Amino acid sequence: MLKAAGTTAKKFALRRPVFCRDFASKKIIAIRREDQSVWERRASFSPSHVRKLVKNGIKVIVQPSNRRSYPMQNYLNAGAVVQEDISEASVIFGVKQVPIEQLIPEKTYCLFSHTIKAQESNMALLDAILEKRIRLIDYEKLMDEKGQRVVAFGKMAGIAGIVNILHGLGLRLLALGHHTPFMHIGPAHNYRNTSMARQAVRDAGYEIALGLMPKSVGPLTFVFTGSGNVSQGSQELFQELPHEYVSPEMLQKVAEHGSLNKVYGCEVRRRHYLERADGGGFDRTEYEEHPERYVSTFSKKIASYASVIINGIYWAVDSPKLLTIPDAKHLLRPPHTPWLPTSIGAPGLPHRMLAICDISADPGGSIEFMNECTTIDTPFCLYDADRNKDTNSFSGPGVLVCSIDNMPTQIPRESTDFFGDLLIPFTQDIIQSNAQEPLEKHIFNPVVHGAIIASNGKLTPNYEYIHELRKQHAGSRHKQSSEDSQMQKNVLVLGAGRVASPLIEYLHRDKTIGIRVASDHKDLGDNLANTYPGVESIYLNAVDANESSLEQLVEKADVVVSILPAHLHPRIAKICIAQKTHMVTASYLSQEIKDLHQKAFNTGVTILSEVGLDPGIDHLLALECIKEAQDLGGRITSFESFCGGLPAPEFSDNPLRYTFSWSPRGALLNTLASAKYLRKGQIVEISEGGELMRATKTLDFLPGFNLEGFPNRDSTIYAKAYGIEDANTILRGTIRYNGFSQSARILQFIGLLDPAQHPSLHSQGPDITWRQLVCTLLGLEDSNIFYDNLTSKISERTGSDYAVDVLEELGLLDDRNVVKCGSPLDTITHYLSLKLALEKNERDLVILRHDIGINWPDNRKEMKGVNFVVYGDINGHSAMAKTVGYPTAIATKMILDGEIQTRGCILPFASEVCRTMLQRLRVEGLTATETSKFF
Repeated sequence: MLKAAGTTAKKFALRRPVFCRDFASKKIIAIRREDQSVWERRASFSPSHVRKLVKNGIKVIVQPSNRRSYPMQNYLNAGAVVQEDISEASVIFGVKQVPIEQLIPEKTYCLFSHTIKAQESNMALLDAILEKRIRLIDYEKLMDEKGQRVVAFGKMAGIAGIVNILHGLGLRLLALGHHTPFMHIGPAHNYRNTSMARQAVRDAGYEIALGLMPKSVGPLTFVFTGSGNVSQGSQELFQELPHEYVSPEMLQKVAEHGSLNKVYGCEVRRRHYLERADGGGFDRTEYEEHPERYVSTFSKKIASYASVIINGIYWAVDSPKLLTIPDAKHLLRPPHTPWLPTSIGAPGLPHRMLAICDISADPGGSIEFMNECTTIDTPFCLYDADRNKDTNSFSGPGVLVCSIDNMPTQIPRESTDFFGDLLIPFTQDIIQSNAQEPLEKHIFNPVVHGAIIASNGKLTPNYEYIHELRKQHAGSRHKQSSEDSQMQKNVLVLGAGRVASPLIEYLHRDKTIGIRVASDHKDLGDNLANTYPGVESIYLNAVDANESSLEQLVEKADVVVSILPAHLHPRIAKICIAQKTHMVTASYLSQEIKDLHQKAFNTGVTILSEVGLDPGIDHLLALECIKEAQDLGGRITSFESFCGGLPAPEFSDNPLRYTFSWSPRGALLNTLASAKYLRKGQIVEISEGGELMRATKTLDFLPGFNLEGFPNRDSTIYAKAYGIEDANTILRGTIRYNGFSQSARILQFIGLLDPAQHPSLHSQGPDITWRQLVCTLLGLEDSNIFYDNLTSKISERTGSDYAVDVLEELGLLDDRNVVKCGSPLDTITHYLSLKLALEKNERDLVILRHDIGINWPDNRKEMKGVNFVVYGDINGHSAMAKTVGYPTAIATKMILDGEIQTRGCILPFASEVCRTMLQRLRVEGLTATETSKFF
């Protein structure tokens, strides 16, 4: 970025006459008609400025416009020539962008082009300027030797902005049930001049000083970002209110205990909220050279205590954002939520932050969630924590935002006067420009030279970076499709099982998301592609695929969603990190994935795990209940949770009382796992190998079901993860129908759940039947033993006739050949995935239960129950597919939309993530109910 060297406007004006009559006698300039907006009434020069130009021998052509704040007769009286054709002029002055079809080739144009950040919406304009060999001088880049802008509407924008937001604040507070003095302040364009607006603000201030602000609103704090012209203009009118300025460190105190007879102002500089990501502290020089080393603490340190934010800072690409989308989720907690600390709220308001006036009006810039400007026609919108924008009402959740990109035109005459006064000292230098000649033949003042963006069909050296920015916007991070100007985001889904259908269905609703599904079951992928137009199906065997094939697929995606078996996730995660692509999976966060955290963090990649059902929805519901209790002063004394996917009761008539809508390997292997939990202050450990199936207990929270449960993995780690270190019982377990564990113990005893490779099941070995395999696993030398003798031995060895019933009903004593898969576990997994598959005319069921013990400050004890029960749809999405697919899709879209920006290997435990996911799951019909007992 060029910092203009040379004289400032003031020094330059003193060094040489503003105009040289001999030099300028043949120069012709034009003031074009503004046509970007029906509200645009400004001009680059007022009639008084034109009079000075004409007096110094310059012919000034003014394009006619009855919308301009100064009448055409005033320009005629000043000596201007009023005519439609401005092609005679060598230099054309405007304010806002020029329609492409009205650009005149080989002219010099002076305007705010909004192209220096490679803004996508204005790249067509820049291309036309280059094609027509136009010399473009951008007012935004007229800077002095300190890099400060010398020609701008900033102060006027600040004045209009503060008037608008005070007007909006009055309407917003009224919608929330509070009449305030701000109701008597109108929008900026309602006033003939700033003096009238100033008087309206002063009148409102008089009422505030008299104590007419409702107590329910609480102290009001106004935060002004920056100290430049925008901020100063805003503060100038703010000071008409009874006010007191405080330091950022005092904001919390006045937000909690301040007076209602005045308002509080706080001017915030970069040093107050920017600090090194590594080690803290702020160094201005380092920041300007390496902004990527810094992070913003504005949300926590300042915005949490601000009623109104007036933002006027310049935001550069790669600089930390003032407020991000996740910040908004933290600040805009919904009304009446017990998560909101009452110390910084007001009893009559949903949250501390009421309004934002984003005068910088830089879509997606310092205020990330404002990705489009408001307008003078529709000046306000309500933005809520779930990224909804309401422009039709002042009631409802959210913060009121005003982000008009042409605020100064609301006070057009004073803005024109102010702007022209700043521009006039540089006009002599500008009008020497002849765009038909090479730039090198001109000797411009450094301030002007530094503002020349394009000349003679190419970008000037200081602005060639725009080419690179455009490539970045179209390149790897956004991976924009050349046919899609909406910056299409791309998702790669690895796997095409049942979970993929609701996952893809949810993402497919957003037409800006491109979806590719890669699977070794190409028919399943093709079915998804046929069901959801635009989805692309690709053949991929993730186990055998080489790195290059996977890298090519991953590189084209913004997010990879892996619904492959969990043991494949570390490999996929490593490729995602290498390709700087985010990854989402419903599986547990394994140690192998944890070990990749620092690499993912350093690369700026998010690897999000445990966003399915269990783990996933169980976390979300647990944290919602726990946080709610803790924020109300409760202490969690116990936490027990059970979750499981089951067939609907009418389809559970098999020995395992189970059917499979996905690979049963995990469920079968889990019966051999170890477990660890906390029971009444004592650690209980169950060793692996099968003891788990002897630790079942009857579950009676839903009396209409015949359920049992057993511990799952290490429950004790959730003491810290859930913030319940004081609990004396912590248990997470798995739900099955009663009888599952007994049948599982039989399969274990036989050896059918052994994950080790077995010679009899080698793919190249001789054929073997199920009866022969059972004989082999039991160590019976004669595999042709009579059937009755075989069943007798099974009963004898297992000590139960029921074992024979289980094996017979499952077909494991038949003389049918086995499909050999290497190990007994993998072999029976393949068999049962077909034998006990959930059929099309059948439905499944998901049950989740939390029991949470709470001790309240008044010594009452409560046992809160959370029930989450979901049935699958016959011939539709299964319950398991919905409860895994939808939350995974929601989390994926949150990453795509910038709602999750935490990098590294993470879990969905942040409160802003939990609340959002639960809210969106409820929209999909996935809801929980609560029970409560006090004792």
